Amino acid sequence: MKKEIIDKLIPLTDEERKLVDGRKEINRVLYMDSSKNVINSKKLLEQGKLIAIRPHTRFVRFPPHVHDYIEVVYMCCGSTTHIINGDEIILKEGELLFLTGSATQEILPAGERDIAVNFIILPQFFDRTLAMLTNEETPIKSFLIDCLKSEQPSTPYLYFKVSDVLPIQNLVENLVWNLIYKEPNKRLINQNTMGLLFLLLLNYTERLEYKNKDDELVINVLRYIEENYAGGSLTELAEELHYEFAHLSREIKVRTGKTYTRLVQERRLSQAEFLIKNSNLKIAEIAGQIGYDNISYFHRIFNKAYGMSPKKYRDRCRNQA
Repeated sequence: MKKEIIDKLIPLTDEERKLVDGRKEINRVLYMDSSKNVINSKKLLEQGKLIAIRPHTRFVRFPPHVHDYIEVVYMCCGSTTHIINGDEIILKEGELLFLTGSATQEILPAGERDIAVNFIILPQFFDRTLAMLTNEETPIKSFLIDCLKSEQPSTPYLYFKVSDVLPIQNLVENLVWNLIYKEPNKRLINQNTMGLLFLLLLNYTERLEYKNKDDELVINVLRYIEENYAGGSLTELAEELHYEFAHLSREIKVRTGKTYTRLVQERRLSQAEFLIKNSNLKIAEIAGQIGYDNISYFHRIFNKAYGMSPKKYRDRCRNQA
């Protein structure tokens, strides 16, 4: 993080001066409307805005609370300790923490050089991100987006250890700069930057940290399918994850609502649809590339999924271009 940004964030706020002078707890009026422990976006966002940024308040414990918005915490320097649904996370410099509105968060006191920024984001801000991600649907992408967009996500937070990934650090720094200095007419730029950030994070799901073993299993299964949809197998996956075959098959169905075969088929068809729209490969070549040697079977399942043959789908896409 540039020194200029750190220098902008490190001075004490009015609230922090009062804490240093002896106040023992947060000023709830700044964050909440009532005795309920819900941080209100209207307290932190200007009217009409979908995103804002504020430095994390140091020197005080934030009691357990939830948000009526999506919060993204970025650690500029130092560290902060978060307790989220009972899981302790020590967020270190350069790391990112995405919190859904339903996540119960407690934050332990931070020191003067523990500088974090909180992005306050309304869910509709991510509409642009979704539009950028719709060219090719993948199970892992759907899982992560559902975590952010769903009112009752299975995963309350996403913790990315990406401090050494320079492109991600650059994108976050751009977001912080634009929002701190309130550059005019930057909504679309900020939304596109968030979209690019998310596209990069999709390539670093191995940097996702999990305390919940169920979530870890899901992401490992989806990551395997993403990387091996054309030629992988449940047997190979079970060996990699050290699961008994039948037990893993049941767990996948329970955790995702779909069978392994269904997840693979969806991933293959999404890749087929992408190639049909964006390449000049022959349909038979596409079928073979995504793992189907039986062309008739590929035609049958594609027609069932998209309501027309692959050739008609390509013709329609080209006529609409």
